[in-house]
Order: sequence, then C-alpha cells, then structure tokens
Amino acid sequence: MPKVRLIGADGEQVGIVNTDDARQMAREADLDLVEVAAGAKPPVARLLDYSKYKYEQDQKAKAARKHQTQVNVREIKLRPKIAVHDYNTKKGHVTRFLKHGDKVKVTIMFRGREQAHPERGRDLLYRLFEDLEGLATIESKPLQEGRNMSMLLGPSKEAAKLAEEAKKGDKGDKKDEEPAAPVNTHPQAVANTHPQAVAADAESEGVTIEEESPESEEPTLAEADTPAEEPGTSSED
Repeated sequence: MPKVRLIGADGEQVGIVNTDDARQMAREADLDLVEVAAGAKPPVARLLDYSKYKYEQDQKAKAARKHQTQVNVREIKLRPKIAVHDYNTKKGHVTRFLKHGDKVKVTIMFRGREQAHPERGRDLLYRLFEDLEGLATIESKPLQEGRNMSMLLGPSKEAAKLAEEAKKGDKGDKKDEEPAAPVNTHPQAVANTHPQAVAADAESEGVTIEEESPESEEPTLAEADTPAEEPGTSSED
C-alpha cells in the first residue's frame, strides 16, 4: 500500500501520507505504525505504543467479562402421568432455579402408547408455567423431538429481581463476617487455672477472693436408698 490515512498518537488526523513517511514518523516518535482499518481506501493507520494498546484492550475485555451475567440452563424431566407429590416437588425445583436467575428446560418423556397423546405433555408444560405464578417467561414453546417434548423457561422480571436481591444479600453477609481472633495454643500461653495462681493474679489486681467452705458431699442415689442403722444395733448376729 503506497499511502495510508494516518492518525497521530493523540488521535489527531494527520491526513493521507506515503507509507514510508508514516514509518519514518513512527520511528522518530519511538512508536509503532499499526493498521486499524485495512478495508478503508486508503487504509487507516495509527501511531501508537502497541504494547500499551494491547494491554489496554485486554483490560477492557477483562472488565467486560467481569460485568457479564452468567446464565445457567437447568433441566427438569417429567412424565405425562406424574403423581401430584412428584409434580409439586419438581415445581419447587423449577421455582428455586428461576429465583436463582437460571433458565430451566422442562422435558416431558413419553413412553410406549403415551406418544399417541402429545397434547397431554403440552398441557402439563403450560400448567407448570401457570402454576409458577409469574416467575417465568416462555422463551421456547413446547417442541417435540422424538419421544421427548421440551419447553424453555426463563426468569421473569420479578424472578430476576429476587435473584439480584439474593446476590446482594450474600455479598453483604460476607462483608459483615469478621475473621475470628487467632488463638494462641502455645503451652506457655495456656491459662493457669490452679487456685493459688488465680488467687495470686487476683491479689495483684486488688481483688479479694473468698474461699468457699467445704460442704459435705451429697449421698448418691444408691446410698440414699439404704436405711440408716439404729444406735446400739449391729448388723452381725
């Protein structure tokens, strides 16, 4: 390419110059001549520090990935003749996934003669959607593929709001947690609980400790059940 449209290091438009002149300007400024729009006529080139430019682009891409929300797709499988208890359990799983911000693929599995009545599976899928009470939106309507019929549900605005609040709550709990104070387990650091040592520590701090008078030990259960002997009697005949 004999000529390029040159952009300066500060973003100013230099104009159309010979490629050799652009290279010379890059060498004099201790910069790189980088082609940024090869499809233009003439091609567009820019004077810049390519290492710094590459680093900034990587940082921007990293920041963009950091703010992206990762969406997981869960799958729940049902049978057309599912029991009420099992249905409620599966519905609870779907509810929990949606409140967590995940999408849910609900699959109806047909067997044998059940394949002759696909409407039963379709009705079950729509019933599940209605029973979720506004937590879900249908992203993909029921579609039958072989012996299975699937429908993709996504979290509604209400479910997405609940998921966001749950995430904020988790972050707040982590911030409120304080690390436990380190425990010194060195033998010399173990508290001395000997009575004389405790008294000495208390005396040094101006605290008076009164010693408790020893009390007679209470009899055990077996001793309490044994009758006392009368005076002047002996157990020996």
